[in-house]
Amino acid sequence: MPALACCVDASVSSLPYAFASWDSTLPQIPPPPTAPSAAAAPWTADHSALLYRVDGWGAPYFTVNSNGDVSVRPHGASTLSHQEIDLFKVVKKASNLKSSGGLGLQLPLIVRFPDILKDRLESLQSAFDFAIQSQGYEAHYQGVYPVKCNQDKFVVEDIVKFGSGFRFGLEAGSKPELLLAMSSLCNGSPEALLVCNGFKDVEYIALALLARKLHLNTVIVLEQEEELDIVIDVSKKLGVRPVIGLRAKLRTKHSGHFGSTSGEKGKFGLTTTQILRVVKKLEQNEMLDCMQLLHFHIGSQIPSTALLADGVGEAAQIYSELVRLGACMRVIDIGGGLGIDYDGSKSPNSDVSVSYTLEEYASAVVGAVRLVCDRKGIKHPIICSESGRAIVSHHSILVFEAVSASSHDSPQFQSPPGIEYFEEQLSDDARADYRNLCAAGVRGEYENCLLYAEQLKQRCVEQFKEGSLNMEQLAEVDGFCELVSKAIGLSDDPVRTYHMNLSVFTSIPDFWGFGQLFPLIPIHRLDEKPVVRGILSDLTCDSDGKIDKFIGGESSLPLHKLDANGSGNGDRAAYYLGMFLGGAYEEALGGVHNLFGGPSVVRVSQSNSSHGFAVTRAVPGPTCGDVLRVMRYEPELMFQTLKHRIEEFADDGGSSSLALANGLACSFNNMPYLASAASCSLTAAGASNGGYYYCSDESFASSGDAVGAEDEQWSYCIA
Repeated sequence: MPALACCVDASVSSLPYAFASWDSTLPQIPPPPTAPSAAAAPWTADHSALLYRVDGWGAPYFTVNSNGDVSVRPHGASTLSHQEIDLFKVVKKASNLKSSGGLGLQLPLIVRFPDILKDRLESLQSAFDFAIQSQGYEAHYQGVYPVKCNQDKFVVEDIVKFGSGFRFGLEAGSKPELLLAMSSLCNGSPEALLVCNGFKDVEYIALALLARKLHLNTVIVLEQEEELDIVIDVSKKLGVRPVIGLRAKLRTKHSGHFGSTSGEKGKFGLTTTQILRVVKKLEQNEMLDCMQLLHFHIGSQIPSTALLADGVGEAAQIYSELVRLGACMRVIDIGGGLGIDYDGSKSPNSDVSVSYTLEEYASAVVGAVRLVCDRKGIKHPIICSESGRAIVSHHSILVFEAVSASSHDSPQFQSPPGIEYFEEQLSDDARADYRNLCAAGVRGEYENCLLYAEQLKQRCVEQFKEGSLNMEQLAEVDGFCELVSKAIGLSDDPVRTYHMNLSVFTSIPDFWGFGQLFPLIPIHRLDEKPVVRGILSDLTCDSDGKIDKFIGGESSLPLHKLDANGSGNGDRAAYYLGMFLGGAYEEALGGVHNLFGGPSVVRVSQSNSSHGFAVTRAVPGPTCGDVLRVMRYEPELMFQTLKHRIEEFADDGGSSSLALANGLACSFNNMPYLASAASCSLTAAGASNGGYYYCSDESFASSGDAVGAEDEQWSYCIA
């Protein structure tokens, strides 16, 4: 008799006890037959590297070391074994208390590797240099970095410094970006281009012309035809001869999310008709010699070199026509589009992958331009690109901690167990579902069992809403239906929810905004086999604050169980995950939803110390006071209001009110993210006053300023 026969309600007197043993007696549906195999080999770090596709998306900068930690290879393929950096050790150095030799930074944490940034720039330049030499191209390549990808001061300064030897410049798309680019390029190569894109008003164009007066190699790129009149007028008033470029609206277009800015319907650029009118107006004003650069943009994440060559070829035709019309053309700016392989699949049909290498990209660009120019008999132009994503994505890693995970234990029944004790309280339809479920169990009709179980649950929920079933009875029904699923073998491997000390909206906005996927993996314990699958949920009070899609088309992520640390107080050993390839856009686009600010930041370089790295800069993340200021609040005034309230309602004549006020001040100056219980100043106030300092009005204000200040750093902290 099938094991589900134990569900027959009237014919089995020991029905409640049969429920409890149902899942242990039910024969499971057998899996498909497989060939006999040897005993499973022990799990190793290599298995984890394969499971998480690290060698696909991570090469040549990330791998898994023999300790089971993510290892960073700061110099790419040329990194020697002793130069690799253990990411887990970096995180412990940053997050450990200062008293333990750490930096005392709170997570989440962004870890920057300027050595990777340098290697990306050198690799890009090297790829174009090789393509130019091998194809006999008679001009050079000099790129620009679009600062919109990551405007961080130290990122931009590093790019200018690392790129000065090969004339690497910057691209700006707004007035503040133009100001930071002007300032930064004062320390760069005098030949480096400063490309001015974006919509422009009089002030923007005046700033760009001032930059030219300051001997910066500035090019004003026309995004709209109307901008030309402003350029002509302001240049005459300032007495500065401009260098002008124009953005062409190509017909070449690629599909997918990142292709929306390309093609005839694209947001930016001039049509062929508008280009001809611009040429005519410049000629009328005796300024056609000022036209020197052609810019275009097919779209980010160009998936294949075939599409790339098609677009570059079309642009080269326009370039050659401008030469024919008398413009003094010198530069063809191919824009962005150099893609990142986020999932390691090398696929040409995905928004998160590309099917080419840096060398193949450069070769396709150089070949397409050379072909058109040779056919037209014109001089080869300087090739410029705006490859921001490809330059900065790899150098930055977001590290965050799992603070808890949902539990999926077997249902625990109260005594006395079983629906039969309140069966008469069920509605007629619910009672029929219950009896039909039991009968289907006798016959071994497992699919019908699941159907009746779902119907029973829904009908009982309706009865609970009406008040005819109590909470204990509804819990019995839920437990019974869960037991049905478990007995049939459908809930053996549930997906758990891991709660992360993170805001998706602040730190991974592209996932929330349009589903951009990034590699997400544990950064340690990779020599252990992950035994559960989970999705990631953030701290925000928003149902969208979760990550439930992962590279490889997965809807959950293999994870390890959260282990107790043996402290006996219910705390768990830290479990860290990292988001990789997120160095472009995420920091600039992140908001302050629920008033969660940005992460702490450390800058790490390879060194000859015992651990192989040095933390050369460390900055705590924004405090509660900082994010309140973003929303126009004044934390100092808020503190005064609350302090007076404490004095009015919480003053017991002793020192506790002073301790509470001090604890409140500390709360304004702490990060908004979850912290250990020991760091809570307010709870400590009830136990002892000894750990507090008095926070006067002046010291409160200065403390709030200091936390977010540039000086709050630990320079050259050798690990």
